[in-house]
Amino acid sequence: MSEPAGVTSLASSALKQEELFPIREVSRLTGVNPVTLRAWERRYGLIQPTRTDSGHRLYSQADIDAVRSILAWIERGVAVSKVGSILAKSASSRSAVTPAYNEVSSDDWSQWQAQIRRALDSFDEARLERLYGQIFSCYPLPVVFQDILMPIWQELLLRQDEVGQRSEWVLLDGFLRGRCWQRLQLGRGESGERVLLAAQPAHCRELELLVAALMLSTQDIEVSVMGPGVPLSDLPLVCERMQPQALVLFSNQPPAEDFPRQLSRLALALECPLLLAGDSADLAEESLAGSPIACLGNEGRLMQRRLQQFLAGHLDT
Repeated sequence: MSEPAGVTSLASSALKQEELFPIREVSRLTGVNPVTLRAWERRYGLIQPTRTDSGHRLYSQADIDAVRSILAWIERGVAVSKVGSILAKSASSRSAVTPAYNEVSSDDWSQWQAQIRRALDSFDEARLERLYGQIFSCYPLPVVFQDILMPIWQELLLRQDEVGQRSEWVLLDGFLRGRCWQRLQLGRGESGERVLLAAQPAHCRELELLVAALMLSTQDIEVSVMGPGVPLSDLPLVCERMQPQALVLFSNQPPAEDFPRQLSRLALALECPLLLAGDSADLAEESLAGSPIACLGNEGRLMQRRLQQFLAGHLDT
């Protein structure tokens, strides 16, 4: 079944003026009350909405995405006063490797997301499957997951207390985990190098780990995933038996004060190099400078490129 022409037509999207939302609508979409939104703007400069001639705030889709990112970091235990620097560093990492998609892309992504939300709202898995295939036919893997699918997953995760939202999240989470495992299995072959990807315990959900595995995989690098829940103390034994070229530890939580020491102890116990990926890689990069632990970052294209450089001996730790 074909989708409306407006979804796939870049020309029509280019002519469409960017939609702006009043503060009450942003509050409804994100669950953040207007008083808090105004405080984030005035006190921390986290959001910069445009203003009408009469002084009313209008928010873009990018502003709404920023609000959701702020909520995600607060949920992980980061103080709101520190979120701004984290978002800035993340934006810098993404801009360094983002291909030359024109400004139309973000509008197209929003239209795809709106269709996915409608499929989830009606619990229509068949339609969700069709949309998934159509999106993959239009965009590369990093865009499909990082810019289109995972923001919806994260939004539903943060709003599970609302009626119906948890069930929609469960549907999307199960659907995407299944598709990720399928892609990882289909990508297996006689790759030249094998990398083990494991999670810092309780620092991510399975889907986040699987998406990271897809981002890191190439024709020449096969990524084996050790599911969440494996204690760090078991990883030296696992690596001894699997003999990977490297162990990539994935974490999406802000690093604790003893995190660098914890990683250093793990690195000493391993017979292969240790690398760090996920949001923690950006946040802990300065504290790990000069150590043998390489930071891959949290953006898909950057993670893959740095892993390739490291395995080729061209990435400094």
